[in-house]
Amino acid sequence: MSQIVHVPERRLWVLTAAASSYVLHLGPDDLPRVLHWGGRLDGAQAAALLDYPPPRGRSCEDPLDGVLDLSVVSGLRFGHPAIQVRFVDGTRDLDLEFAGHRIRSDGGDDYDVELVLEFADRHYPLKLESHYRIRRAASAIERSVTLSHTGEPDSSPITVVRADSATWVLPQLEDYRLSQVHGQWAAESQVHHGALAFGETTSCSRRGVTSHQANPWVMLDDGGTTEEHGAVYSVALAWSGSWQLCTQRLPSDRVSVSAGFGHSPTLRLLAPGEQLETPVSLGMYTEGGFGAASRAWHAHVRAHVLPHPDELRPVLYNSWEATEFDVTEEGQRALADRAAAMGAELFVVDDGWFGTRTSDHSGLGDWTPNPQRFPEGLSPLIDYVHGLGMRFGLWVEPEMVNPDSDLYRAHPEWVVHRPHRPRTESRNQLVLNLARADVAEWLHATIDGLLRANAIDFLKWDMNRSLSEVGPGPGEPDDDRLWTDYVHNLYGVLDRLRADHPDLRIEACASGGGRLDLGILARTDQVWASDNTDAADRLHIQHGYSQLYPARTMAAWVTDSPNPFTGRQLPLDYRFHVASAGVLGIGGDLTAWSEEELKRAAELVARYKAVRPLIQHGVVHRLRPPGGYLSALQYIAPDGGQSAVLAFLDARRFGRADPDLPLRGLDPLARYQDAATGRLHHGAVLLGRGLPLELPAGDYASTMIHLRRVGTTEQITLDPNGAVPDQ
Repeated sequence: MSQIVHVPERRLWVLTAAASSYVLHLGPDDLPRVLHWGGRLDGAQAAALLDYPPPRGRSCEDPLDGVLDLSVVSGLRFGHPAIQVRFVDGTRDLDLEFAGHRIRSDGGDDYDVELVLEFADRHYPLKLESHYRIRRAASAIERSVTLSHTGEPDSSPITVVRADSATWVLPQLEDYRLSQVHGQWAAESQVHHGALAFGETTSCSRRGVTSHQANPWVMLDDGGTTEEHGAVYSVALAWSGSWQLCTQRLPSDRVSVSAGFGHSPTLRLLAPGEQLETPVSLGMYTEGGFGAASRAWHAHVRAHVLPHPDELRPVLYNSWEATEFDVTEEGQRALADRAAAMGAELFVVDDGWFGTRTSDHSGLGDWTPNPQRFPEGLSPLIDYVHGLGMRFGLWVEPEMVNPDSDLYRAHPEWVVHRPHRPRTESRNQLVLNLARADVAEWLHATIDGLLRANAIDFLKWDMNRSLSEVGPGPGEPDDDRLWTDYVHNLYGVLDRLRADHPDLRIEACASGGGRLDLGILARTDQVWASDNTDAADRLHIQHGYSQLYPARTMAAWVTDSPNPFTGRQLPLDYRFHVASAGVLGIGGDLTAWSEEELKRAAELVARYKAVRPLIQHGVVHRLRPPGGYLSALQYIAPDGGQSAVLAFLDARRFGRADPDLPLRGLDPLARYQDAATGRLHHGAVLLGRGLPLELPAGDYASTMIHLRRVGTTEQITLDPNGAVPDQ
């Protein structure tokens, strides 16, 4: 049960999520200290923490450095300040006094409970509210900050140098290990575990998007946590622009994580009467290893982030790698025929359908069908696809513009740029300044018109470059609000489109996994994890993706062999099994596939559909990570009645026999039947000795095994041939 308990006589608040508590205490100096983040405590247990001696400082050190929930520039505290401002007279320190609190518990749909702690500067016109929210039955605590300029209308603005959403204070551990992901285009989400250095370890994006290079989350443990055992402290940020997470380890061995939007140095002017609201930072304490932490995050995303969490995502076909820019109605129909016969449920036309888009040099911004390629518009193709029993999807990149486009010729001032500096192009395109209200309105009207004119079910919303030459707007020399207003306006456009077109589903893409975060997932249905479709590489990318984000959101394609990016040759089954670990898609040139390949692909699509509810809505156990002799995943249905196992062997070494694979999460007293072979297994044996895999011969061997619970040993009576009778 989620709850917030206030102990007024001790100035104490206990925030309790599903399996953890976060305890705040307001000291005599009105500064909120963190007394506990870990297992659940009640009010009396939390109050007992005040009997422990307070932190001890040393010469020229404030003992509160590193233990404050609200870390600001003040006095002898020199650690990372989450809130940094500069007043008009040059003063940078904050001197806050407590102004009250409020607790909301209305049983509404948004949050079960919310605590707001109110502070005000003792001299300057600045008010600060620290928000703590716990959703119904959630494992995460959500936090944000609101800054308000309370001065007279003619008073000077306040410069906000840094406004993090939260500082999360860890208890003292035996040691500290930091886990996060790094990467680059086509190599996203590479997991890294390393000892936490003393000082400040910062991960960030300065690109205006979430980025391929890092992702806004970290996990911390005592250095001994494994996939199955140990405690994990996780922090994430729900934001799709530039961001920064600073993990601080002080000489006192106190550790905290501050998470916030924007990167340094950026400045935000707060005018009189204006508020600045930060995005949500989420913190979660879990036990049961990194696997349990991931499963808790997956459950949170499905229950509290995704707009349509209960849906099964369809098997899609995307035409990009078959045609690239050579798009014709006739060619798309031929691909649609084969995709439908294979079992695809959604057909997506990718780049090349609009304007003068015959290469990546022109056309972006002109979102009308190419009249030579679609003389009657898109409707005939859409009707044809719908007639085959598939939904219809379309690729768009509406935040971008080519200089060779009607839009740019009409509005060159609409792109992000600085006077007296070159307009740097990437992929022959520039970024539209979505922070401008007129650009945001144009973008909404354009995509809204496209959707109203055509029966489009799905958009693949791409964004193929980062922001550059970003600066303040006219007359705002010290205000870098473009970085944040861009994202807020993007969110606004997506929210309006979804409200006006409730049946529309959207995939977020940014040259692959460049825009993956909890903020964009609240407005989309799935994310394109990487432009790299090589299945052997994808195992590693998908492993990192799964640390925080559920398979229900991860779009994965089967493409041609040799792979168009890496040139690697891989068996069809292996490619399908890797892509089956998420939202299955096909992206190869089906007109070049043999009849045998098409037939086998249809069988593999059918097998995926049989286990799709387990993969997209079940719980996952990462049995063996990629990189070893064998890697494997197991998915279990929410009711425990079925399980799916995906196993991959990249290279056979020294004639080894296939190892048995111990499973997780099964009932040891139950028996399970292989849906393909009918073979029976004891749950206790599967948990102990393991599942015999019997992989195909050769390198890049893989298998998908679907197990169904068929009762306990006492309940099952075998026929004379050892088979289970119909239940």
